[in-house]
Amino acid sequence: MPERTVLSENRRDSMTRNLVQHKKSALILGTALTVLSFGNALAQEKKQETVQLKEIIVTAGRTPIEEGKTGRAVTVITGKQLEQNQVRYVADALRMVPGFAVSRTGSYGGLTQVRVRGAEANQLMVMVDGVEAGNPGNGEFDFGGLLASDIDRIEVLRGPQSAFWGAGAAAGVVNIITKGGNRDGFKVSGTTEAGSRSSWLGGVQLQGGAESYDMALGATYRTTKGFNITDIGDEKDGARSLALNGKINIDLSDTVKLDATLRYTKNRTDTDVDWSPVPQNSVGAYDETSNFMGSLGLTWTGLDDALTQKLRFSGNATEYQSNTPIMPVYETKGRRYKGAYQASYVFDTPAFADAHHTVTGGVEWTRETFETTKNYERDSYGFVGQYNGEYWDQFYLNLALRHDVNDEFKDATTYSLSTAWSVPDTNARLHSSIGTGNTNPTFFEQFGTTTNFVGNPNLKPEKSFGWDAGLEYSFFNGLLITDVTYFIQNLTNEIQGSSQTVTNLDGKSKRHGVELAATLNLFHGFTAGGTYTYTSSRAPTGEQATRRPRHSGSLNVAYTFYEDRARMFGEAVFNGNMKDNNFGTFPASVVTLNKHTIVNIGGSYKFTDKLEGYARIENLFDKKYQEVYGYNTPGRGAFAGLKASF
Repeated sequence: MPERTVLSENRRDSMTRNLVQHKKSALILGTALTVLSFGNALAQEKKQETVQLKEIIVTAGRTPIEEGKTGRAVTVITGKQLEQNQVRYVADALRMVPGFAVSRTGSYGGLTQVRVRGAEANQLMVMVDGVEAGNPGNGEFDFGGLLASDIDRIEVLRGPQSAFWGAGAAAGVVNIITKGGNRDGFKVSGTTEAGSRSSWLGGVQLQGGAESYDMALGATYRTTKGFNITDIGDEKDGARSLALNGKINIDLSDTVKLDATLRYTKNRTDTDVDWSPVPQNSVGAYDETSNFMGSLGLTWTGLDDALTQKLRFSGNATEYQSNTPIMPVYETKGRRYKGAYQASYVFDTPAFADAHHTVTGGVEWTRETFETTKNYERDSYGFVGQYNGEYWDQFYLNLALRHDVNDEFKDATTYSLSTAWSVPDTNARLHSSIGTGNTNPTFFEQFGTTTNFVGNPNLKPEKSFGWDAGLEYSFFNGLLITDVTYFIQNLTNEIQGSSQTVTNLDGKSKRHGVELAATLNLFHGFTAGGTYTYTSSRAPTGEQATRRPRHSGSLNVAYTFYEDRARMFGEAVFNGNMKDNNFGTFPASVVTLNKHTIVNIGGSYKFTDKLEGYARIENLFDKKYQEVYGYNTPGRGAFAGLKASF
């Protein structure tokens, strides 16, 4: 089997210094500071018009917590934001999140890795409707074909989260929640869009319910003829992505609720055979990934709603296939099954700190299987306890302790502690967190894939320790909200290798940085936001990690007018210089990918309450750049479409 195929399935970061261990470099984002004085003037002019935004519930642990009551670094992206900014892929939404670095191999649909705070791609856990979505084979989630049209919200947690979610959440969690039903009748909505490179998108969503149930069904399909993703040959490399999604919630009684989810995705992406110098060998080459996941949950409450118990079963099946004209088909199959039970008890102590308490305990069972030339499986059990406390309506504490029992690796104990303080009589909120994480070796790393790559069954799990501290401050009666966070997130036992095998590195991989975020909500329909991240990520040898820019950030502005029927927006994504590997040489040499700024603009108009038209231009200035060495990226593209509901 060709080496590139192996590497594309293996964890590209640590597993092979070959196709992934990408380094970083620099860029600085000039953010929303330019509108600071303007915001001050407007705030003084019309204080009475200030609108207080509602707090959002986020999944920052085993039980929901209001956004202002967690000490963790959290970003929430709503479905409304995705729709208004015409985001088609989740990876593009994550580019706007502080601390995140996105690397796409070529066009939409191509292998897309996401790294947070300088960590590896398989140290970020991705969940869809509560189901762990990462590939059991290589331990990471490919964002390449993940469409955004059926998503209701994305909750992003940065920093070690293993104490809550187990191995694989050593650097953070992306929790994706798809659109659900409603209990006041049925609604059908649809979207259609066409644009550059013969791209087309179509989607339909059914939402509804009655007094005792709600449900949602959705389907989205996007296709593009694409462009030549490398300089091999002159053919166009296209992509096709399909997503089918279903959810239902049923009230079995006043105290017992049943819920279920079902999701199927399929992504096919044309590839270039970069290990072959013959152009015609690339024609007809493609990768195909299909994923089927689902869950069934039961929730019941008692003791006047003080006690909540949850039982949930979930499954995830991922099949990957690599097809090239001159090689046999390469296939892998990964499965993950989970069963979990947890119970939470809430109580108040008015005489002591006017406090509200939530105590949670739970147990999980996980079985993972992997099939390539051989079949492998492994089991683990997790035991978790969590406490949430609210004191004097201003100080918030959240702590968790977890113990994982593994049949393949040494048992692991992880912890997490976070605090937040809304300082009385000020507009300041202090937040901080500290915790540990672990990442088990993947099936690829343990057992290899072919005779060309030999696994290492003696690998140790990677260990992560991190902490962060930040200040959130509100100016002009809430018109401008800023947040600055400093973080450290170090790693030991880092797994690294070549094209032949992998080993644990001695020493510590050191990562630290600063995250800045600002949101501005002015009068007359004008809003803006910006982020900036500085990240230093170095291996134990002192080398910079690849595909992680030292400087990155984003800026967005929007204006709503004509009685809220018309809207215009613009956004810029900044990515600084970063290191990558050139595998065209032997041994691979280190190259620098130049910094770049991508600007997108767009607008929409509501013809009626039921019909809306929209258009956008991506990469407005037709910037030429690379996110992965050797892979071209899309040039300027124009798209237009319609949305309707009835």
